[in-house]
Amino acid sequence: MYIKIKRIMDFILSFIGLIVLSPIFLILIIAIKLDSKGPIFFKQKRVGIHKTHFNILKFRTMRIDTPKDTPTHLLENPEQWITKVGNFLRKTSLDELPQIINILKGEMAIVGPRPALWNQYDLLDERDKYGANDILPGLTGWAQINGRDTIEIEDKARYDGYYTENIGLALDIKCFFGTITSVLKRDGVIEGGTGNKSTKENIK
Repeated sequence: MYIKIKRIMDFILSFIGLIVLSPIFLILIIAIKLDSKGPIFFKQKRVGIHKTHFNILKFRTMRIDTPKDTPTHLLENPEQWITKVGNFLRKTSLDELPQIINILKGEMAIVGPRPALWNQYDLLDERDKYGANDILPGLTGWAQINGRDTIEIEDKARYDGYYTENIGLALDIKCFFGTITSVLKRDGVIEGGTGNKSTKENIK
């Protein structure tokens, strides 16, 4: 029952968010166009619910000659591909704002496991162990407020599994406000990094 209610809430909140944030969208669109050549939006094939594919939307943060379908942490010297405006967008997570459109379309939720690239087989295989590929991916999630780029693939999947098992309004609220705190503090953002935590933490 909560899954159906969650979808209704996601639609309403994303619709309101798109209207309220439209001035910010406009400012960012102008900044991107002035900063570098290329499209405003970046589309990339990602894995959705039940491993179906969809095109995720982001504000473009990288040069147009960046290797495609390659996770940032696998790029050699990833900073060389990121534009000046893109660097700001990534550090503030504002590049993710266009995913509000993905939420409106029903391809994503506000909270859920972050959608993996279609070729991130290691992450997808780990998520299969916990059923985390069988719910809508999210704009943010339990793993994002517990380390983001700093946790290993196995731990990231375990966090996603914990969310899948305990999905509910209380956990969604915790993830939502935890994300705001993480963004303001810029916690867990490491360009080209993944799995840098040296200690294991409880998933809960």
